Amino acid sequence: MHFPVVALIGRYQDTGLDAPLRALADMLTRAGRRVLLDTDTARNTGLHDYAVATLQEIGESASLAVILGGDGTVLGAARHLAPYGVPLIGINHGRLGFITDIPLQDTQAALTRVLDGNYQIEERSLLQGSVWRGDAEMFSACALNDVVLNRAGRGGMIEMRVELDGVHMYTQRADGLIIATPTGSTAYALSAAGPLLHPGLNAMVLVPVAPQSLSNRPIVIPDTGVLSMTLTASGRVETGASVHFDMQTWSDLQPGDRITVQRSPHTARLVHPQGYSFFSTLRRKLHWNLMPQATDNVD
Repeated sequence: MHFPVVALIGRYQDTGLDAPLRALADMLTRAGRRVLLDTDTARNTGLHDYAVATLQEIGESASLAVILGGDGTVLGAARHLAPYGVPLIGINHGRLGFITDIPLQDTQAALTRVLDGNYQIEERSLLQGSVWRGDAEMFSACALNDVVLNRAGRGGMIEMRVELDGVHMYTQRADGLIIATPTGSTAYALSAAGPLLHPGLNAMVLVPVAPQSLSNRPIVIPDTGVLSMTLTASGRVETGASVHFDMQTWSDLQPGDRITVQRSPHTARLVHPQGYSFFSTLRRKLHWNLMPQATDNVD
């Protein structure tokens, strides 16, 4: 049997999520699967007909996690479940959704195919980042999308010295700097005019946010090294700066603080029904090649 224990995790802030969750849980039960409901999801949707489990318990016992929500919901689940190797499948209950690539109305048909063994698993890299003050590690977190260093509030530009494996790349003044995985290249990095990276690449992309010099352009680097960004005293850090690891924030950056970023030893394992294509997702989400006379046949 494929995936005998299936966990359900939902963006519980959404109204009306209880109905599709219940329908999905009933479908899984009829298919002979044991259903686990994430603790927060159960508490906030009022669904108490199924076994409830924390994310740690899901990591230890689930063979598949089904995420109903937007990409942000997947990001949070992926960070917690990646160390356990639990594969994830994303159902889009949000807006654009590059990771949650299955439309809500197609949920049961797509999941039936997966349970029947017609699926493929894609490994997505994560970033591990830390904030250092001298020799003391002040904060550490992982990110599936990106690590973002930026000015806080109404502060002016920040200045940072960027190094890769101890080799000086540049010193830059900007509103911020995005370090994105291939997965994150379709998120904030794309909005800041960064390139799209195929998820099969072992790389990360650095995208400046509103740099002072227009010659500062995005650059793609291998993910085998350690990236280091040091805030310089001349960067007006006294006006405020912060660093974000997906949705996790450290907002007490000071001049001389160093942020290190490298590839995490863990990966997020994304499940897709057989026939999934990254390029099909791009065509659909970014409206590529939508010729008026051919829209009925576009993926």
